[in-house]
Amino acid sequence: MGTGAGPPLSDQYARTSRALEVQETVTQDTWSIGELAAGTGLPVKTLRYYSDSGLLPVAARSTGGHRRYGPEAWERIRLIRRLRALDTPIATITQVVTGERTLGELVAAELEAVQERLVELRWREATLKSLDDCPGEERLRRLEILSRVQRLPQAHRTLTDHWYRELSGTMPKPRLDIMVAMLAPAPPQDPVPATALAYAELHLLISTPGFTSWTQDHDEEMRDGPAFYAEIDEAAALTAAALAQGLPPGGDAVDAFVSAHVRARRESDTPAFRAHLHGLVSRSSGFDPRLQRYWALVSTATAGRVLNMTVAHRWLTDGLSRSIAATNT
Repeated sequence: MGTGAGPPLSDQYARTSRALEVQETVTQDTWSIGELAAGTGLPVKTLRYYSDSGLLPVAARSTGGHRRYGPEAWERIRLIRRLRALDTPIATITQVVTGERTLGELVAAELEAVQERLVELRWREATLKSLDDCPGEERLRRLEILSRVQRLPQAHRTLTDHWYRELSGTMPKPRLDIMVAMLAPAPPQDPVPATALAYAELHLLISTPGFTSWTQDHDEEMRDGPAFYAEIDEAAALTAAALAQGLPPGGDAVDAFVSAHVRARRESDTPAFRAHLHGLVSRSSGFDPRLQRYWALVSTATAGRVLNMTVAHRWLTDGLSRSIAATNT
């Protein structure tokens, strides 16, 4: 055990320590676990646990075989105490002090975990409020619906997987990805009772036998689906903009919609074709009550951030009807 001037690290620690830590200049080269306990205010039992866990490396052994710790132990203890104050697990602290993980990586991971937990707690709060603010019979109905969503990441994957299975054969991959993203939104980040209930009901609908039979119930419409979806981007953008502005049905959006069908079916844009198209879309899945209900729930769950496709479909159908009427006057 040396008695010369202490290393700069130890001196620095002594100068910056608080009441519970060392308050005098350190001049030793190694310290016993009792001396560390006296200098830091931590129990010997706790320091021994840190040492056994690999957090406090032993610098040397005394002639009696007792552990001695070097000057880096003071800084190590200070770091451990600060991380434990944030409820950081010992195993995670060990990764930091051994260099397996940087402090920045630890902070990022812990922040992500806290944010995920907050989302779960907000979801739980919204579901409980939904169950609290209703009569008894309605409470049982809502409980059956809300129980469909227990783990949010898994709930999102359930929706995504369902729609990829149902739609993969009807549209090109880029369009498929867009549609699945709309049909399978992520859980609300800051849910209220209405959005939580709507999101849970989406899962109830897709689990209902025959729900997605609309993809088979409208074979005539879906027959030209792949070609049509390849042409629909302009019409979709114009329709979304018109609905956002509250414009009446018609105009460029309807013309683009007709044009997409014309190209997909290799037809000409004539009054007769528009009349035929109107009859087709009037019987299409856009008016299927099952799908209308689903899109309405998506709109509620996303607070209107996702375009209700059945509303857009009705708007286009009405606009097409108006364009036909205009040619007959």
